[in-house]
Amino acid sequence: MKILIVDDSKTMRMIVKRTLRQAGYGDAEILEANNGLEGLESVKTSVPNLVLCDWNMPEMNGLEFLKAVNAEGIKVNFGFVTSEGTAEMRQIAAENGALFLISKPFTADTFKSELGGILS
Repeated sequence: MKILIVDDSKTMRMIVKRTLRQAGYGDAEILEANNGLEGLESVKTSVPNLVLCDWNMPEMNGLEFLKAVNAEGIKVNFGFVTSEGTAEMRQIAAENGALFLISKPFTADTFKSELGGILS
């Protein structure tokens, strides 16, 4: 299993990786990208099972990245892990095909709950 973490913060990517291990996904191959442009290239070349993406990033934000993935016709499980989690953002994410939006701060239990049905 491959999981792509897309976040412009190296520290946040490390926190997400640690939380994935704590949630029971330690065997997954973890890929990383700094922004949506890098994430799009990684999705095309490495074909991950899941993308965990921040919303606010330079170059190409998370929503633009998700829309680009959709425009390319790429089928991948996609969810947001972001500091903002308003009802409007959740609706926009869902309308564009995101399976979930996890708000920071999060726990291993949050990841288990959201990812359990997707990666089982």
